[in-house]
Amino acid sequence: MLKAVILIGGPQKGTRFRPLSFEVPKPLFPVAGVPMIQHHIEACAQVPGMQEILLIGFYQPDEPLTQFLEAAQQEFNLPVRYLQEFAPLGTGGGLYHFRDQILAGSPEAFFVLNADVCSDFPLSAMLEAHRRQRHPFLLLGTTANRTQSLNYGCIVENPQTHEVLHYVEKPSTFISDIINCGIYLFSPEALKPLRDVFQRNQQDGQFCLALGEDSPGLWPGAGTIRLEQDVFSALAGQGQIYVHLTDGIWSQIKSAGSALYASRLYLSRYQDTHPERLAKHTPGGPWIRGNVYIHPTAKVAPSAVLGPNVSIGKGVTVGEGVRLRESIVLHGATLQEHTCVLHSIVGWGSTVGRWARVEGTPSDPNPNDPRARMDSESLFKDGKLLPAITILGCRVRIPAEVLILNSIVLPHKELSRSFTNQIIL
Repeated sequence: MLKAVILIGGPQKGTRFRPLSFEVPKPLFPVAGVPMIQHHIEACAQVPGMQEILLIGFYQPDEPLTQFLEAAQQEFNLPVRYLQEFAPLGTGGGLYHFRDQILAGSPEAFFVLNADVCSDFPLSAMLEAHRRQRHPFLLLGTTANRTQSLNYGCIVENPQTHEVLHYVEKPSTFISDIINCGIYLFSPEALKPLRDVFQRNQQDGQFCLALGEDSPGLWPGAGTIRLEQDVFSALAGQGQIYVHLTDGIWSQIKSAGSALYASRLYLSRYQDTHPERLAKHTPGGPWIRGNVYIHPTAKVAPSAVLGPNVSIGKGVTVGEGVRLRESIVLHGATLQEHTCVLHSIVGWGSTVGRWARVEGTPSDPNPNDPRARMDSESLFKDGKLLPAITILGCRVRIPAEVLILNSIVLPHKELSRSFTNQIIL
């Protein structure tokens, strides 16, 4: 028997995803036509012996999340439950807090997946590696170039046994080109080191109180456990943590630009996993170039040209002569005749007027470096907005014959002219 835990965080996380995260929890943002965490759930449901999938986070269980859970349970015929943290508990605190629910039924092992990653999720291969040589912790690892590895948790392994000898989260100097993918397989025994951290935090808290240092800023609380720093770094080299390397697709989804890149990766993967989700070029239909997802309720004019890497959501209207490339168009948006949308995300219920052009600048990994990853740098430099994809928030109205270039438009704005390299408040 197996279980899976997906760590979805909470509303104070994902600030780099704004303004898109204003309207929907980040884990439910559509990537390649389906909510981000549906890709995780699909992968978990395909593992033989999977009995339950748990989501842990501190979002309020609102209507969109509740509806998603109900739909997921019906589609995958598996219990999918949400466990709400009483406060942000870190990447490991929720696992320890809800340990009884995770261990109910005595699972052989349980997967732990961060919600903000895009992957082909080689879970069956991880399970096989775990069963060949059982250890408390198995981490999925991949490679990055020397410079970008500093942005991730870095793993030094024994190349013969794959034991993790050294682990550093976001080191200041180069440690290793093997990075942590945020996808794990834990034995039930893995919760014992989390208990040790919790007890140590309790003692530290009592010490702080004894000194009169009861400020929340000085002590985050006994329940806050960081898997990477408190557990992996501490236990590396003790024969408890091992790494399983993958050369499959993987990327973090920290920003809107990385969501667009993740959409491309998933759309490409649909060729093998879900060919039915990809639009086909048919007589009398729009011209399809490359991988394109079109929701069945969308209305697309036959003279429109779509792709590659395009995802069109529920109830979207695409007018005659529209050119759409490397973009996501969300629920209820309207692209009027002869608009051009490139490297952009068009928000829910937004309208782009006739002959308008909405364009961004891609921030894709270096195509000449097979180990390159998405950069997660700041949107600003010297107080100026750096060129990036264009984002239209919810219910934005773009007039006819204007250009919106490398800009972010906050929700409910009605523009009257062109903008370049600006945040429109």
